Amino acid sequence: MISRELQALIERRLRQTPAVVMLGPRQVGKTTLAKSIAAQYPGAIVLDLERASDRASLQQPELFFAAHRDRLLILDEVQLAPELFAALRPEIDTDRRAGRFLLLGSASGDLLRQSGESLAGRVSYVELTPLLAAELPVTELADLQRLWLRGGFPLSYLAVDEEASYAWRQDFIRTFLQRDLLGMGVRVPAETIRRFWQMLAHLQGQLFNASQLGMSLGGASHSTVGRYLDVLVDTMMVRRLPPHLVNVGKRLVKSPKVYLRDSGVLHALLGVATVQDLQGHPIAGASWEGFVVEQVAAALPSDAQLGFYRTAAGTELDLVIEQGTRKLGVEIKFSSAPKPTKGFWQALQDLQIERAYVVAPVPRRYPLAEGVEVIPVGMVPAILGT
Repeated sequence: MISRELQALIERRLRQTPAVVMLGPRQVGKTTLAKSIAAQYPGAIVLDLERASDRASLQQPELFFAAHRDRLLILDEVQLAPELFAALRPEIDTDRRAGRFLLLGSASGDLLRQSGESLAGRVSYVELTPLLAAELPVTELADLQRLWLRGGFPLSYLAVDEEASYAWRQDFIRTFLQRDLLGMGVRVPAETIRRFWQMLAHLQGQLFNASQLGMSLGGASHSTVGRYLDVLVDTMMVRRLPPHLVNVGKRLVKSPKVYLRDSGVLHALLGVATVQDLQGHPIAGASWEGFVVEQVAAALPSDAQLGFYRTAAGTELDLVIEQGTRKLGVEIKFSSAPKPTKGFWQALQDLQIERAYVVAPVPRRYPLAEGVEVIPVGMVPAILGT
């Protein structure tokens, strides 16, 4: 089993708080990780709320929780039983001992809203992402290309060959659209969401324009398109990256950027099956950008904010990381000899960036200028201090 960096954080949080919520998309490895954690807690109980027999055990949740106060209770796919949150609150208040509940969920928006109403101040949140470069033996360019092409879903990354990986991702997309969304209460036709998802794939890393997408969907309204985006953001398939807004005396772009969060799913939606297909595809640069954005987002300290900077005149910085008064800049280049544009240097000046990094497919780090370094993607956690 691949060791996940998040495991140590979850174990630490379980020693500090009564309940931990582990968020992550379907098939990302939440259950496997939870079982690994459960092995360290004698008598831990794991319930999968997709299974009728396990849901039956919780018909009287107050009684069930009270009867197992001496055990770690792991509830998988907890967003399928929102009524449990009302029972969890008084149970935690009765016995606020740390390490009582580990809740796993695949729909962040609904789950955060439900748990926020009932468990405020009683729960800690963590997110399990697809596999990251820092978690894998990515020592050669071929290793990095494999992760980038296949994405980080474990069964896709570990498939026997590119064909098997591509087939798994196609099946994953089909199941997500036809079963998973329906199970989460989404009543939009699967084909409509697929078309919208593919449009976003073609627009990877671009500004979100609801009106333009609505016209491409046959005249859908601005609010309808926004609702479709919310569905994919809540299910952790898409990242909505906000602009970094600051008073610099310039006209700033205020629309968010959108990225498909897993590069493998992006490639499957665009019919990119092999490394050779990817290298010659127009999406390669934007795909690499989204791949790096996810590596950065996963490594952020919990109190850091992530955004991008762009002015109407074209000055741009791919990522701005703000942590208190500290600001870091990240530029993403799909080149073995990256050369930032004039707009990058102007953005550093506008924002008074403390340090900046250019993330590129390079074998080792090297300085580019005073306070600016080029680094390989595997070094992202190190520069963010995680």
